[in-house]
Amino acid sequence: QVQLVESGGGLVQPGGSLRLSCSASGSIGNIASMGWYRQAPGNERDMVAVIWKSGRTNYRDPVRGRFTISRDNAKNMMYLQMDSLKPEDTAVYYCVATDYGDHDYWGQGTQVTVSS
Repeated sequence: QVQLVESGGGLVQPGGSLRLSCSASGSIGNIASMGWYRQAPGNERDMVAVIWKSGRTNYRDPVRGRFTISRDNAKNMMYLQMDSLKPEDTAVYYCVATDYGDHDYWGQGTQVTVSS
């Protein structure tokens, strides 16, 4: 089992920045990849960014070049630095960890609102 807790969401003006954090605990050694998903009202939950244990990353096109995913394996933490935020980035952001058995673990989500 893996437990995930997100933090760092909030209200920010367009063009601003936020950094989300995800703290992982439990069977950390079984985690193959971690990532961030988001879900806006009325929309499906979509992948935002993924980072593998090797450090390789992948981003959804709308956030590429504006968001940066990173992880600190020593601290069991993952981060999402979000810059140049747009109103369409408004959503609940979820941390997810996938183990080597392809089982997903989800955090409770943190609200990000981009509005003037």
